[in-house]
Amino acid sequence: MRVIAGVARSIPLKSVKGDKTRPTTDRIKETLFNIINPYLYDAYVLDLYAGAGGLGIEALSRGAKRAVFVDKSKEAASVIKENLDKTHFSDRADVYTGDVSDMCATMNADGPFDVIIMDPPYGRGYWRNVLSLLSKTRLVNENTLVVVEEDLSDDLEEGNIYGGFKLNRIKNYRHNRHLFFSLNKNI
Repeated sequence: MRVIAGVARSIPLKSVKGDKTRPTTDRIKETLFNIINPYLYDAYVLDLYAGAGGLGIEALSRGAKRAVFVDKSKEAASVIKENLDKTHFSDRADVYTGDVSDMCATMNADGPFDVIIMDPPYGRGYWRNVLSLLSKTRLVNENTLVVVEEDLSDDLEEGNIYGGFKLNRIKNYRHNRHLFFSLNKNI
């Protein structure tokens, strides 16, 4: 795993040991960031289910102003801090250890974020619950872009409205996909 582009380009990142995290492959990360790059300059980014922090660090490397990382695992938080030190982004980032749902409910003072990236465990529906929570906080506003990485087998609901968010775009890959959301202004 490495930083794909920007000021920290090619710097290798440490991974969390074991199989509890699933780093986004370089190819998929490059595709994702080609899509969201216009949203990143001077952006405040929230990386939920951050794992080793690769997505939030990529955002910082590509011009984001600040990133906040949230992961339940203390080991993941430690790896994120090491990767931030290695890429020299520690002064532009905060790392929180805790349950994502709990953190979303208590982080109101940190928002709103311009971009929220979420890579939860597949097949458990966590992202749906988090979208519902986010829509009731000051972490998002009408300009916030929320990106969710999930498994292709997860069924999407008709109407494309999830917890106050509208599904605007889907990018499918071989085994997974990215979903792109914004607040639904009609609710």
